[in-house]
Amino acid sequence: MTDAFPITIYHNPDCATSRNTLAMIEAAGYAPLIVEYRNAGWTRPLLENLLGAMGAKPRDIMRDKGTPAAELGLLDSQVPDEAIIAAMIEHPALVNRPIVVTPKGTKLCRPSESVLELLDRKPAAFTKEDGNIVQL
Repeated sequence: MTDAFPITIYHNPDCATSRNTLAMIEAAGYAPLIVEYRNAGWTRPLLENLLGAMGAKPRDIMRDKGTPAAELGLLDSQVPDEAIIAAMIEHPALVNRPIVVTPKGTKLCRPSESVLELLDRKPAAFTKEDGNIVQL
């Protein structure tokens, strides 16, 4: 069955923010396409399309915590976008998560409840893994 409101989530199942975001999408009644990007990897066209849709620069979506960003010298503000994209392709974990794409837009959903701006319908209620209740 094709959803009239397609959703893709670039997901890391080891990340609580990503898991909460996915759970909110599913609680709203959607069956998103889930891309575990650390396994699937990135292509230059995909990253460029996502960045363009978000109006973002590679540095805006680069994750440094728990990644080789520092070792690769990517934290220096003088590193060009091209070098960051190349590193993201080689090391998929350098891309922060989750990135969600819907007909309403594309967004790095941190915090997880920011995904609600991208949905056509909201869950009736939602409690995060840590017990925090999301105000809908």
